Amino acid sequence: MSDPLTIQPIAPEATYALRHKVLWPDKPLAYVMIAEDAAGHHFGAFQNGELVAVISLFVTGAEARFRKIAARPDCQRQGIGSQLLRHVFEEAQRLGATRIWCDARQDSAAFYARFGMQPEGEIFYKGPVAYVRMACAL
Repeated sequence: MSDPLTIQPIAPEATYALRHKVLWPDKPLAYVMIAEDAAGHHFGAFQNGELVAVISLFVTGAEARFRKIAARPDCQRQGIGSQLLRHVFEEAQRLGATRIWCDARQDSAAFYARFGMQPEGEIFYKGPVAYVRMACAL
């Protein structure tokens, strides 16, 4: 039987391996590092003592942005990403944000829509991957 999932703050560096493995495995590790990482709030989801998913939150005044949500492939589609996203929405509100947004991979837009996020603007590309900005009020 699995231990319950716990979500806790982690160092930015602790997010890199999962970001790399899940989001951009064909790029160098440096590709998943964000210049603003030191100013962000980073969270890890842990199950049985192992880091299974990560997300990073950046709050500027009333606006929050989350980036680089990634779950280990064997832990996807189990509700872990949903728990992380709910946690980040609550944390953004606690930090004073009234709006939250992300640049979502287009194939994940339906996931974010379940949290009330709506597309804004045109589809754009990072390399071959289609993205759309998604946002909502908190």
